[in-house]
Amino acid sequence: MRNKKCTSLFLTFLIASLTITPVYASATQKKITEAEQQKTETQSNLNASQDKISSLEAKKGDLEGYLTELNRQLTDLSKNLSDLQEKSDAKQAELQQIEEELNDAKARREEQYESMKLRIQYMYENGNDSYMTMLTEAKDFTDFLNKAENIMQLTKYDRKMLNLYKETQQEIENKEAGAKKEQEALEELKQESMDKQAEVSDLVRNTSKQIDTYSSQIDSEQSAAKELLEKVNSQEAVIDSLMKQQKDEEAAAALAAQKAQEEAARKAEQEAAEQQAAQQNASEGSSRDYDDVQEEIPSNTEASQESTEQEDTSSDDSQGKYLGRFRLTGYCNCALCHGQGYTASGTVPQAGRTVAMNGIPFGTKLLINGGVYVVEDRGVPYGNVDIYHDTHDQALSFGVGYAEVYQLN
Repeated sequence: MRNKKCTSLFLTFLIASLTITPVYASATQKKITEAEQQKTETQSNLNASQDKISSLEAKKGDLEGYLTELNRQLTDLSKNLSDLQEKSDAKQAELQQIEEELNDAKARREEQYESMKLRIQYMYENGNDSYMTMLTEAKDFTDFLNKAENIMQLTKYDRKMLNLYKETQQEIENKEAGAKKEQEALEELKQESMDKQAEVSDLVRNTSKQIDTYSSQIDSEQSAAKELLEKVNSQEAVIDSLMKQQKDEEAAAALAAQKAQEEAARKAEQEAAEQQAAQQNASEGSSRDYDDVQEEIPSNTEASQESTEQEDTSSDDSQGKYLGRFRLTGYCNCALCHGQGYTASGTVPQAGRTVAMNGIPFGTKLLINGGVYVVEDRGVPYGNVDIYHDTHDQALSFGVGYAEVYQLN
């Protein structure tokens, strides 16, 4: 009957101790869930902001490339316009030279024209009679032939002078037309170049304004992203704190349950000892009073309790503060693990010593599976211990595990 009573008492303490854990865990877990939801929402906004920044930077980069091309075109147009101006100046000098030549040609034309007028006037006034008179006044046949030859040469000369006049006139007209045509072509090219230069200049101004707009938007979005990142970090800190609180509550509940079990076991042992002593006294018919037995048993019990407390104290000194059952993972210093060469605390990571975990001060020593590690890095939430390895293969081989974690005094 007494054994059943002890067992019932033990179960009562056990159930009571186990009932405490879900109450704390439920309340803290609810806070953790709410904090993680808030963080997820903030992280989503941060991702959207970062995507927008990337899009704006891509557009800005495209425009900057386009602006570089426009500036190159503007430089080429300026050079081309300068070349056209030099050609125009050269053509203007050539036109001045042509103008002088035209003036000379016109003077020759006037001279030829005056000569032709005199010749025509003479021919008109004398006509064919002068030629006939010259022929009839010939002294002999030889003189006749010479005069006929002279008349023929005069006629050829007249025709030559007439043709020369026509050629001079055509030359003047051709030079004037060519010079004007070349000058007009140069002016058209200059105007086209100036129009194109003005067009490209407008594009440069508009593109620069658009780039400035994108830059302003990027700065604004980066400020918003910075605020969101700070908010995410703050929310992560809250989550780490809550997870640490949850682990501490679990550890405290486990410790309370252990103590309750020990207390129940101690009481059961005490009651069993009392029962055994009573039975022994009854069977032996000892003259010793039952009250003396009662005084002796508590003395033994107190010694047992003192021994148990000493063992608990010794255990606590050797194991340190119990933090809870934590998840164990592995990482290394490679790019896949986002290694930086140094830890977040500024030390060089070392296998067998360095671990990463949030929510606990740098330099804290942890006892895990009989090994002592030092918190020197961040990156994982409280409740997860990331153990450093020399290579990525070793970190992968380590995989994922769970272990009781103690914080050494």
